[in-house]
Amino acid sequence: MNSEKLHRVFLGLGSNLGDKEANIRNAISLIGERVGLVVRQSSLISTEPWGFESDNQFVNACVLCETTLTPRQVLLATQRIERELGRTHKSVGGHYADRLMDIDILLYDDLRVDEPDLQIPHPLMLERDFVMIPLGEIRD
Repeated sequence: MNSEKLHRVFLGLGSNLGDKEANIRNAISLIGERVGLVVRQSSLISTEPWGFESDNQFVNACVLCETTLTPRQVLLATQRIERELGRTHKSVGGHYADRLMDIDILLYDDLRVDEPDLQIPHPLMLERDFVMIPLGEIRD
């Protein structure tokens, strides 16, 4: 039996290229394999792009995982999943673009992290309905 503490991590997922629903399903499957048990999953919602203009609607969802990984390990695992699903680069300096897969760490237990490449809670989540609506479905 694993004696490591289980942490609750909420992840936000988004895709606006290719088979968006399949991209989200594939990401959730990989999250379950590499991050931890997916104990809750929101419905998929269709949303307008946020922070940039595009003709491509997004499909967004949130999941709750139980994980033994540290926040940094979760970040590395989700970045690897993004790359495997076709993500070529992360948004930098507030410049957003179309993407096959985006996975954001929204919350990790009640932890606060403020590092250059990792902020928990996610600093923009309260401004984003495409995060707050699906997150609201699965939070206690």
